[in-house]
Amino acid sequence: MDKVKAKKTAGIMVDIAMYALLLAQMLYVFTGNTVHEVLGIGFFVCLVIHIIIKRKWYATLFNGAKKPVSRKVFNISTVLLMICCITLAVSSMGVSRLIFPWFRFLGSSDLHKYLATAVLTLSVFHGGMRGYIRADKKKKAGIFIALGCIAAIAVGLALVPYLNRHFKLVDISLSSAVDGEKVQLSDKPLVVYFTRVGNTDFEDDVDAVSGASLLLADGKLMGNDQLLAEMIKNAADCETKAVTLTGKKYPSSYGSTVTAAGKELHNDARPEIEPIDVSGYNSVILIYPLWWGTVPMPVATFLEKSDLSGKKLYLIATQGSSGFGSSTADIRKMAKGAEVEEVMSIYCDDIPYSRDKIVKWLRGLG
Repeated sequence: MDKVKAKKTAGIMVDIAMYALLLAQMLYVFTGNTVHEVLGIGFFVCLVIHIIIKRKWYATLFNGAKKPVSRKVFNISTVLLMICCITLAVSSMGVSRLIFPWFRFLGSSDLHKYLATAVLTLSVFHGGMRGYIRADKKKKAGIFIALGCIAAIAVGLALVPYLNRHFKLVDISLSSAVDGEKVQLSDKPLVVYFTRVGNTDFEDDVDAVSGASLLLADGKLMGNDQLLAEMIKNAADCETKAVTLTGKKYPSSYGSTVTAAGKELHNDARPEIEPIDVSGYNSVILIYPLWWGTVPMPVATFLEKSDLSGKKLYLIATQGSSGFGSSTADIRKMAKGAEVEEVMSIYCDDIPYSRDKIVKWLRGLG
């Protein structure tokens, strides 16, 4: 095998490896964090090798020579792909819990997810354009590229979230997740939280795969927001209270719960809950999951029925999509007279590992 042919073969093998590693990384639900981070290192090593092999070609990207439109589009996709790959590398370090735990720049799980989807889509487009340039039947090649890009977007934005919700099992040690550094607060707030556990008629064989809001702590079913409340209780010795329904509870199925919550929001319902006494506290920490872009309606009941006038209301929103939706604005309308602070948003996958973030946030309270 001559040198040119060997170089071409190596390039093809590296490209295939990058596609395979990127897809394997996106199946995080089956690999777990450690394998995910190791595969990430492998992907970027392959990317560096790819750039070295193609370095002479990259040098001709902007040489000013007259090129056909297809070649210009290919070159633009190459530049966009490289920018996204570099940003993804930084984001990967930002969300790392194993290899780069000290690096927190661009440490948004949402941003990381969207960047991975962008890289996969641009990679498909980039590879497809290489075939398009050589293809005799351009229309057919263009259709294949379009379908491939649509499939890549669907994998990143639909399939991966679906797998995380319906197949991911989180099993933690409660003491490892909760115990740790203490924070001295001069004025201890009341911690109020809402979670599906205690508000759902779970089937006997339910487990933490029932949705992004559940996990197993020492083998026992627990809500994500309950775990955050336990972290705060351990760190700052605060009292915790759960928002608990007194009437009809939510169904066991996560999908059915989403449907029920949507109907409650549409009807502006206020489900009955057990009373929570907030008197004697100058501040309240409210932990809630983001449902349909805002607070669950039982939380709305708590906010409107409680006398929060003159109290500081600190917010922690947990979510499996992004940000905190309209919840802050909605809470300000519901919590009459309260001084509502900006919300801290925590991605559901990060909750079991959020104690350090919680401690840092608590220090900022005073």
